[in-house]
Amino acid sequence: MITSTQGGAWLIGGRELIEDGPEALEAVRAKTGLSADKAEAAKETIAYQILKDHNTSGNMEKLQVKFDKLTSHDITYVGIIQTARASGLEKFPIPYVLTNCHNSLCAVGGTINEDDHMFGLTAAKKYGGVYVPPHQAVIHQFAREMLAAGGSMILGSDSHTRYGALGTMAMGEGGPELVKQLLGQTYDINMPGVVAIYMTGEPVKGVGPQDVALAIIGAVFKSGYVKNKIMEFVGPGVDALSADFRIGVDVMTTETTCLSSIWQTDDKIESFYEIHGRKDAYKKLAPGNLAYYDGVVKVDLSTIKPMIAMPFHPSMAYEIDFVNENLSQMLHETEERAKVSFGDSIEYSLSSKIVNGRFLVDQGVIAGCAGGGFENICAAADIMRGSYIGDDKFTMNIYPASTPIYMELLKNGVAADLLETGTILKTAFCGPCFGAGDTPANNAFSIRHSTRNFPNREGSKVQNGQISSVALMDARSIAATAANKGFLTPATAFDGELKEYVYHFDANIYKNRVFDSHGVADPNAEIQFGPNIKDWPKMEALPENLLLKVVSEIHDPVTTTDELIPSGETSSYRSNPLGLAEFTLSRKDPEYVGRAKEIRKAQEAIVAGNCPVEACGELKPVMGKVLPMLGLGEEHPDSKTLGFGSTIFAVKPGDGSAREQAASCQKVLGGWANVANEYATKRYRSNLINWGMLPFIIEKGDLPFKNLDYIFLPGIRAEVEDKADSIKAVAICGDETKEFTMTLGDLTDHERRIILDGCLINYNREISRGRG
Repeated sequence: MITSTQGGAWLIGGRELIEDGPEALEAVRAKTGLSADKAEAAKETIAYQILKDHNTSGNMEKLQVKFDKLTSHDITYVGIIQTARASGLEKFPIPYVLTNCHNSLCAVGGTINEDDHMFGLTAAKKYGGVYVPPHQAVIHQFAREMLAAGGSMILGSDSHTRYGALGTMAMGEGGPELVKQLLGQTYDINMPGVVAIYMTGEPVKGVGPQDVALAIIGAVFKSGYVKNKIMEFVGPGVDALSADFRIGVDVMTTETTCLSSIWQTDDKIESFYEIHGRKDAYKKLAPGNLAYYDGVVKVDLSTIKPMIAMPFHPSMAYEIDFVNENLSQMLHETEERAKVSFGDSIEYSLSSKIVNGRFLVDQGVIAGCAGGGFENICAAADIMRGSYIGDDKFTMNIYPASTPIYMELLKNGVAADLLETGTILKTAFCGPCFGAGDTPANNAFSIRHSTRNFPNREGSKVQNGQISSVALMDARSIAATAANKGFLTPATAFDGELKEYVYHFDANIYKNRVFDSHGVADPNAEIQFGPNIKDWPKMEALPENLLLKVVSEIHDPVTTTDELIPSGETSSYRSNPLGLAEFTLSRKDPEYVGRAKEIRKAQEAIVAGNCPVEACGELKPVMGKVLPMLGLGEEHPDSKTLGFGSTIFAVKPGDGSAREQAASCQKVLGGWANVANEYATKRYRSNLINWGMLPFIIEKGDLPFKNLDYIFLPGIRAEVEDKADSIKAVAICGDETKEFTMTLGDLTDHERRIILDGCLINYNREISRGRG
């Protein structure tokens, strides 16, 4: 059972909770003998102490954080390093690890993927970084094994940068935030709220970390209870969980939309570090004797049952038994959700999955930072041992999260046991998590112990009529399903023994293969470029006035980053800003790119000193309304006075990946803004800002504009400079005009400057020219 408090709560001795209420203060004082001051007790959380140690502003309400380490993978690191190089990078000032776990397959795009890998290796040599070759480890497993340390902070350019179970506060952000750290700048945020995840009891046999994670996500996602807050895992229930189990829950906290996570630590975490040869990295972390939290999620581990997150979001979480008991209804609801995402043009039916009253799935996958851990795979082997997956269409694939884990599975016999069942073991690769590996057949249903099941994450191409589904489950229940030849089965139905396995970490695997500069840069090293690696195009500063064309209008409750810029094989073009931009919104609104390019012609013309109307003929009647508002006659203004570009409207964009390309692809196509009722995550909003895009917020209700209308923003540059509370706008809808207002939300002075300069690259170039 999972419940949340209506308000804050006190935690005494890390064990006893007292919720806010009329008698709470007296009860706290009676039990502790302390004054029970909320502001002081809030400083006793683990999160506060770590943030205090890394804050450079001297003001704990306005944080300016410097991280201890950085990590990126091969979808993001080329763009990050290219941005930093354009901004004056000379060396990596802190340890920066470049892993190659996303585009490890080199069959798509010619030489593109391996060219990027060579770029990463040579950049690590030149700037003093660490390079982890393809198939060695997924980004987060390498970080757990080799980077995490108690009380430290790590920033990663992947949304699932979460190492809280090991005592490391880690955050996933878009690439520009890592660029700031590489240039000695800071991560600027208001002090986040801290929510206790108070655990009691212990899991029953067959329940794994994904079950606990999905139960929590299902309980808090829709309400936004932990959005942009830090989840702090405390309570007696934590003691019952192994290090691997905690890690498996922790990595999924990203799907709650929280900012970060941290856990109390103990001898099990100390043992984890010792096994990996880094005992000195352990630090005991616990809240103070009296800590105050902004909210509490109470998790009774003993009540959680095997879960399944039905398509198309991790929050669509149900008990597997419930799904099996209400199968027709659950599959019908999934079909209805598909209509919201894909419309009626795609034929999508799950009725054929019901065979003799049971749910027959097509594929099982255990993979990545969430599923590929040692204990998960060993438990799967115990459940499948002596069974076989059958010779029909059901397939079962397992990706150990690192080569050291794979090695131990070979040594202890688990690999042989799995192979005998018909399961295939593959190398460390994140492909199944983002649509570049184990793509199911059209209309197939895949169950996966991975991180996400958004639309298209499994490799669907809706524009080509191809669609399949992914549901999230724990490795144990996936194994139980595989043992039943694909019929959906919870692991609690398994009555055999789940053994305890001892893990032995072989450090030589990395020692003999991973390039580690040990922080020593070689300025004479030459970076190796490939034909697809392109510089960022020039971007203009924010003009005094702005005319935007609405080129896409999305009314889905949530728009994911995978819908803004598809993952999968399209990410092979990640190092080519203009090439990748061709895929923007391609699976959601195929008309977007052409519309954005058309209005971009006007901006290109005015920058070149030419007439924007001649470049984009549809502007003629619109300019007839804009020029009088500017107090001008027939003459056309210059590019400092007026800019042209595109914007999109989405109800709640940005759930999911940290990939900056979700914003930068819009920018290079001429995007100047997003308009939204709210932003799903801080990291997507930060990406917009760092690429010089205005993150507008408009109140829910009828919009004053529609798709293909124009929005004129008179005096927008001055309003940003003056920190205006509301932004004046005029919707131009054919012959009609309508005034309305929007807001930009809370912006730091640095963020305003980045928007004014046009992007982070411009901002840093201005600094290098002498502007402080």
